[in-house]
Amino acid sequence: MARSISQPRPAPAAEGGRQQPAPLPVTDSGPRRSRRPMVVAVGVALAALGGLSAAYFVNQAGDRVSVIAVAHDIPAGKVITSDDLIAASVVADPALKPVPVTRSHDILGKAAAADLPAGALVTDRSVRSGKPVAAGKDIVGVLAKQGQLPAGALQAGDVVTVVQTPGQGQDDAKSTGQPSTIGAVVVQVSAPDANGVRVVDLAVSPVEAPTVASWAATGRVAVVLKGRS
Repeated sequence: MARSISQPRPAPAAEGGRQQPAPLPVTDSGPRRSRRPMVVAVGVALAALGGLSAAYFVNQAGDRVSVIAVAHDIPAGKVITSDDLIAASVVADPALKPVPVTRSHDILGKAAAADLPAGALVTDRSVRSGKPVAAGKDIVGVLAKQGQLPAGALQAGDVVTVVQTPGQGQDDAKSTGQPSTIGAVVVQVSAPDANGVRVVDLAVSPVEAPTVASWAATGRVAVVLKGRS
């Protein structure tokens, strides 16, 4: 409670008959600062929001799962190996169905069902089943341009016939008999280059592999896709 000096003495008269002003009352305490409820409420709200955000990110981090992703571009038909895959950590989402790392054995050895870009998550639909096609056979790379391959995309495991085409300057009308052919199985197909040329790896019998390689070296080769079962 404020104390004040009671009954202040009258100020002595100044020269000319004027009185000096009386002293002001003296108090024990100065003026108090008024509190600002709005500022306090905003501070409490921000603190609560920060706590909720921290809890959200902790929960999200706890819901992350390890899945399989593509390490680099994989062309359609390529048989997938461990070098083609990497592990990725993603937030679990029921809309996505990536293959978990624990199921990598279900992906290895299968062929890419379509072109898989680097960084894409691998799903069960990303691959197709296929038997190991290169067991006991030689692999011959055939450089093929448009017209030497079927318009539809070749896939690993496709059974094909390699046909020797006429050489430059050879008259097809004078050629007799059927062209030479060799059976093969597609191992993988590269992505086309700027000119649309692809490299097709074919599994061929060791006895016939040199012949297919000779045809491929001279460009006298065409690949015929046999009907898929």
